[in-house]
Amino acid sequence: MDYDVVVIGSGPGGYVCAIRCAQLGMKTAIIEKYSTLGGTCLNVGCIPSKALLDSSEHFHTATHDFKKHGIDTSSVKVNMKQMINRKNEVVSQTCDGVKYLMDKNKIDVHHGLGSFVDKNTIKITDDKGKSKEIKTKNTIIATGSKPNYFEGMEPDKDRIITSTEILNLEKVAKNLIVIGGGVIGLELGSVHARLGANVNVIEFMDSILPGMDKDAAKELTKVLKKEGFKFNFNHKVQKVENTGKGVKVTALNKKDEEVTFEGDYCLVAVGRKPYTEGLGLENAGVEMEDKGRIKVDDHLKTNVDGIYAIGDVVRGAMLAHKAEEEGVFVAELLAGQKPHMNYNLIPGVVYTWPEVAAVGKTEEELKEAGVNYKVGKFPLKALGRARASMDIMGMVKVIADAETDEVLGVHMVSARAADMIMEAVTAMEYRASAEDMARICHPHPTYTEATKEAALAATDDRALHI
Repeated sequence: MDYDVVVIGSGPGGYVCAIRCAQLGMKTAIIEKYSTLGGTCLNVGCIPSKALLDSSEHFHTATHDFKKHGIDTSSVKVNMKQMINRKNEVVSQTCDGVKYLMDKNKIDVHHGLGSFVDKNTIKITDDKGKSKEIKTKNTIIATGSKPNYFEGMEPDKDRIITSTEILNLEKVAKNLIVIGGGVIGLELGSVHARLGANVNVIEFMDSILPGMDKDAAKELTKVLKKEGFKFNFNHKVQKVENTGKGVKVTALNKKDEEVTFEGDYCLVAVGRKPYTEGLGLENAGVEMEDKGRIKVDDHLKTNVDGIYAIGDVVRGAMLAHKAEEEGVFVAELLAGQKPHMNYNLIPGVVYTWPEVAAVGKTEEELKEAGVNYKVGKFPLKALGRARASMDIMGMVKVIADAETDEVLGVHMVSARAADMIMEAVTAMEYRASAEDMARICHPHPTYTEATKEAALAATDDRALHI
């Protein structure tokens, strides 16, 4: 065999898996279809979107809050071309970092489309059509996902665009229509809303962020409406048309009446779907399940010995950090260790401003399961640190078992919630009670005091500052 392990896909799941395999003494290779490493996350996903979110937030703060802070600015304007250039620099530096890690860990990198000839043979075809074959004892599929769309909303990459194309728009969309009120649509919609766009969200469900806690979704809805977002819930898109100078979206409202929306661009953000095209899975006998996912067992192994799959191509949340954890899990499993993953404690984050972060069960899930629970909430406007920074929108919500007081879920809408949520993840990993969280001394003034106060509120309604 040429390799102990071959990883197909160099996104966060793939490259982290490859590093851990190499650390554990396995001869490892990674195959990447594109010329740069990092997959969707680093190239056209997490990293570039956060770069633009930060840039747009600086502009929004300068134009809306600086005067209140006593900072006078004149003629602040957007240089969209430079904003895109900075984003590209961040992406390039991050992808170069992955290449450095491959070299450091002596991982062979093969560029081209990897496909199975049989369970131990992988063919690699480069962009010029030239192919070669390598042998491996084990293969880990980490090919990620791509933007999803439904009939009638097919992207043309001109006016009807996905999360990939919107990252390179060199002008602000004055009127942006977003199909889908999920994480991707809200984050990328926020970028343009902060820069002055009118953002019109069309959502099939009755609220944004389906699957997240309803209180958090309601709180973010209030925030985004203040930013200028318009929401059209219970609307089913029928078709999207490129009119030449813009787009026209036809939908049915909750009364089944036909309504139309017009804008400069339409961002199709109705989730993502597993990317398994061209892998030749049938040649290795790998079984699939619904929604185009690869079927795996609790150890992320397919029905074929020696073939595993992680990240967006298998069941579970499509999150970069979930893929990373799964990559480490499989690597350690192959090394004979006994790793563990707790899917209930994988946090989710929405990088709007304020951010939304959550871990554990939602109140809706606990109701459905018949669990007896209690809730503690604390509004950010009652927090000294939030008032000092003018980030008073949001709240923290702690849900605990009514009998044992064990923390079952934490949901927050707050500045820096993406960082704050780790306190809850750590506490829940050790099965802490709400009282445990409440008794931890938190520094003052900080945003994390809101977590302490929410935990106090869940502990016999003991919040101190409301």
